[in-house]
Amino acid sequence: MHEQSLINEWMRIQSFKHDGSLHRTWENVLVLECTDDYIVVASKRNQVIEADGRVWNTKEPAISVFFFHEWFNVIAMMKKEEVCYYCNIASPSLIDKMTIKYIDYDLDLKLLSNDEILSLDEREYEYHKTKYGYGVDLDIICRHAFNKVKNMMEQKIFPFDNEKMKEYERLFESKKSQSGSF
Repeated sequence: MHEQSLINEWMRIQSFKHDGSLHRTWENVLVLECTDDYIVVASKRNQVIEADGRVWNTKEPAISVFFFHEWFNVIAMMKKEEVCYYCNIASPSLIDKMTIKYIDYDLDLKLLSNDEILSLDEREYEYHKTKYGYGVDLDIICRHAFNKVKNMMEQKIFPFDNEKMKEYERLFESKKSQSGSF
């Protein structure tokens, strides 16, 4: 379905809320790898458009991994000598018309370069759980994904693998220099 035909293609990313409303869009990410289980994309100084129309640009290169069967996605922020990870608890991703789409469930984790793990947005998750009526089953799925990700972070299991992310970054940089664009 996805695989090799998407490599080197430019896509966009859209996150939605549980009610189907658009949350955020990232323009122009380059596909580096695509398997039956996940897609890896990269960007640098990417334009982000918020649902309310605000526009901003990311600061550093990012390698993002979107899973097709897991309830999370991961952004590796490639700083000069460090890699930090931001993980969204989210629906499994899908690809529709060259756009990676998922529902963001607000519960997030961040893995800092010193291996500290931060839990983020728990109040926002609880608020939206009530507002959107997530239900018991969805809450269990989100909490399970949260615990799974935390364990993966502690064990440095892909995608929380600095060397693999640096390898993706080098691949992205080589594609940029080959194309002369970005």
